[in-house]
Amino acid sequence: MSVNISSIRLPRSRRAPGEARRRLSSLLAGVPNSSCFLEPGLLAVSELVTNAVLHGTPTGYLIYLALDVSPSRLRIEVHDARGDREPVPSLPSLDEEAGRGLQLVKSVTDTWGCCPRDPIGKIVWCEVLAR
Repeated sequence: MSVNISSIRLPRSRRAPGEARRRLSSLLAGVPNSSCFLEPGLLAVSELVTNAVLHGTPTGYLIYLALDVSPSRLRIEVHDARGDREPVPSLPSLDEEAGRGLQLVKSVTDTWGCCPRDPIGKIVWCEVLAR
């Protein structure tokens, strides 16, 4: 059972990841014993929203962020309008400046995935379990 749920529509903007981090921090501040979710959650929400801004959201569309925290887990969902582009973790060379985001998400979360969103788009999600 969830303790707290929060959602927000974010613009396709460089400011969206910061707003997502603020929303998550605010949500977790109101949940007892949620400190184990803070660092991995901030990194994951930042990467997933950044990917939605850069790759998943055409001009004119918004990003939908849903956060759900319970005593045992944090779930992050980022909804975007591009269902034709599923996220694929890559292994960039040492010289490449980008492409490590999903590897970071995989390393700090317990599970992650992607599913279709009705009527358009996709949902990229991850979960962090309490330790």
